[in-house]
Amino acid sequence: MTHEVFNQPAPLVDYNLFDTNRPLRDALKFNAPSLAPAELSALGARLGSAEMQTHARLANTHTPALHSHDRFGHRVDQVEFHPGYHELMKLSVSAGLHGTPWAGHSDSPHVLRAAGFMLFTELEPSTLCPISMTYAATPALRGNAAIHADWAPKLGSRAYDPALKLFSEKTGVTMGMGMTEKQGGSDVRANTTQALADGNDHWGQRFRLTGHKWFFSAPMCDAFLVLAQAPAGLSCFFLPRVLPDGTLNAIRIQRLKDKLGNKANASSEVEFESATAWLVGDEGRGIPQILEMGTMTRLDCALGTSGLMRQALSIALNHCAQRQAFGKPLINQPLMRNVLADLALESEAATALSIRLARAFDHATDSHEQAMARLLTPVAKFWICKRGSHFAQETMECLGGNGYVEEGGEGIMARIYREMPLNSIWEGAGNIMALDLLRALRKADAAAALAHELAPAKGAHTALDRLAAALPTRVEEMATEIEARRLAQDVALAVQAALLYQTAPAAVFSAFCDSRLAGNWGQAFGTLGAGTDFDALVHRAMPQ
Repeated sequence: MTHEVFNQPAPLVDYNLFDTNRPLRDALKFNAPSLAPAELSALGARLGSAEMQTHARLANTHTPALHSHDRFGHRVDQVEFHPGYHELMKLSVSAGLHGTPWAGHSDSPHVLRAAGFMLFTELEPSTLCPISMTYAATPALRGNAAIHADWAPKLGSRAYDPALKLFSEKTGVTMGMGMTEKQGGSDVRANTTQALADGNDHWGQRFRLTGHKWFFSAPMCDAFLVLAQAPAGLSCFFLPRVLPDGTLNAIRIQRLKDKLGNKANASSEVEFESATAWLVGDEGRGIPQILEMGTMTRLDCALGTSGLMRQALSIALNHCAQRQAFGKPLINQPLMRNVLADLALESEAATALSIRLARAFDHATDSHEQAMARLLTPVAKFWICKRGSHFAQETMECLGGNGYVEEGGEGIMARIYREMPLNSIWEGAGNIMALDLLRALRKADAAAALAHELAPAKGAHTALDRLAAALPTRVEEMATEIEARRLAQDVALAVQAALLYQTAPAAVFSAFCDSRLAGNWGQAFGTLGAGTDFDALVHRAMPQ
């Protein structure tokens, strides 16, 4: 009898991630009112299943392995994955998370994809790296009409085909990117990889690339967009793994990165030994080409962190609703209720801002939406991703020691905690995002666009009115670099508050403004004022 197990919560499993996510459903209703939820509901049920949770666990436990040579000594440069990885990839591709906006099947394709991407992140974020890069790279291929014509149908296919063979023989393909080098990091202008002209063919100007990439994620993708120095300057190139004649390209995988998190995904270092590539866009215009792709992957960083927040919160709520302490469930303990309500506020605000940003991509010809995409992309990535690690630590603490272990249903929390810093670092860390905001503010319509975005909530809360009144002046004066992070934070909070006024119950909006804007808040989660409607916040966030 000494080892009888009791007071251990049942894991959160076999539930519908979409149907139980009220903040996400309300954000979709606001940003894409005509969007039918059936596809997302079906995906949410699949993602919450015990089967898919097992695939996610195994893909992260049995991590990718590099095979540089076969047993006969031939160079093969292949990465082997656990079968669970392929099941995850199959599901994400079948859901169209890599190409829905380019397939033309929805009136709000970016919002539809964004919601699916967030839901999938709750299950397993690592495998979404090649999915995100395929999403971002596909439209960039329009810079080379011949390659786009040949590859776009396969890139938009919902069939997952992991085989290493000629693209024309595959049912579907994926794409990766290679930008950073040892010496450069975010400063891609410091790249040293050289591109030498090698003639012309059906795909246009052909080059030979010699150099390296320090971070070359998802090296088993079928092709990559990379940067290299051409005679006219830094340029963008299309680099397939298998050449049109069926031979392997000279992409040498040196090693796989041993990362803090993101374990199921293979990130590598590679050398190009006169690898064959084709020019995409104009020679010397590689930076603008990459920035266009970076905007989309930065959206995914915000979406990914929002999804991780939601999953961490759901696990914490599930645990606290069942775990007894001091005579009653943890969720009914006043101080724990404050923590959970505060976390729910943060999660819902992140969801609202992320889906709003996705809406801007669906209306790219609208001048206001263009301005908001420029402003909100760096703001959302900066603020949401910065909040992620703190959020994960607090949700882990809700579980106590159970949250710190690596096994079982609650072991997902440790995986989430390790994953959280990635989205803040990838595709431009915090300083890069804040500086990108300053560049966006140099557009003449920035202040007016922001004022228009905040206008629906005017008069709803004095603290929001005060912040909204001050922001246009700060925007027009374009805060100096040393103040750029503070400005990004304040723009994020103002827009989140205005969105919550329009999408969430009054209790959520009021609590957010009182805490984040009016200062009735401390330096840690769980410091909401005593007048907060804790019951409303916690009830709204419950995953079941």
